[in-house]
Amino acid sequence: MTLQQEAQQIQDYLDITCSENPEEVLERIRSIMPYISRTAFMLAEAKKALRRKKASEISNTIINIAKEQCLSAKVQNTLIDSIAEEEAYLVDWLDRLNAAATHQVDALRSILSYERENLRLNKTGY
Repeated sequence: MTLQQEAQQIQDYLDITCSENPEEVLERIRSIMPYISRTAFMLAEAKKALRRKKASEISNTIINIAKEQCLSAKVQNTLIDSIAEEEAYLVDWLDRLNAAATHQVDALRSILSYERENLRLNKTGY
């Protein structure tokens, strides 16, 4: 499975809305926790691929063009970024997936705390 395919699978799961049922919330937290770790690893792999792409044959092409002094440094950097567009997109996507999973777990914990407090109040009458 490629990083893109795995990222799409995680994205699809994170897009599912969770109810406020405490059991479902707990199960969802358990399911998302490994995604946080996995997306962090996937992000590191995507960044490595991006750096590799920027440092490969494309860099040699840019160096040859730069030797002729026909491109400014800004244009050279823009060209490198455009050549590595897919890799940069994957890096951005995985960064956002990792953040989304983290925020979703935080939100689910808040829902769980709220439900726990409601249960406590209903039992004690306060």
